[in-house]
Amino acid sequence: MTATTTPHITISPESQEQLFRAARTANTFTDEPVTDEQVRAIYDLVKWAPTSMNQQPLRATLVRSPEARERLVGHMSDGNKEKTARAPLAVILTADTDFHEHLPSQFPPAPNAKDLFADPAGREASARLNATLQVGYFILGVRAAGLAAGPMTGFDAAGIEGDFFPGGTHRVLAVVNVGRPGPDAWYPRLPRLEYDQVVSSV
Repeated sequence: MTATTTPHITISPESQEQLFRAARTANTFTDEPVTDEQVRAIYDLVKWAPTSMNQQPLRATLVRSPEARERLVGHMSDGNKEKTARAPLAVILTADTDFHEHLPSQFPPAPNAKDLFADPAGREASARLNATLQVGYFILGVRAAGLAAGPMTGFDAAGIEGDFFPGGTHRVLAVVNVGRPGPDAWYPRLPRLEYDQVVSSV
């Protein structure tokens, strides 16, 4: 796509292309590594994006060792196994259902914020919702770093949780492959719903 000026959008046309219009899910990657410094830069950017009551329930597990990668690949659906095995970095994104333990320091306006999440079912629902928001922020952060993201939800969630998070407080939301796009990385751009199909006024 060619960067164009869009009225009312204040970031540069090039940034619009990089973050949204030209970006899409990557299915192949080069062998160039993704460094801890790159991941830290991504997190240090996206951590500022909002969550309800500043919950910040997202947790990211970088799957770096060959042994851990093999275990993860075993839990992926057949269509996601090879791309996960070959990506420079695979990241397991989870919702921490014990996020409320951090609220005394992370949401000081309400000293009793932790007590509002005493119910485990309600706390897990809130963790999943807000961490899912953060998954979207993470993908945009990967793109902002000049890398490509391959987010996937085709996996055995219970298997990953039992294998990687036996403590029982992490709920798997997505596995995201990260790296420089390789040959034939992109499937053709799929259509999007138009404004009037999505937006209404009351």
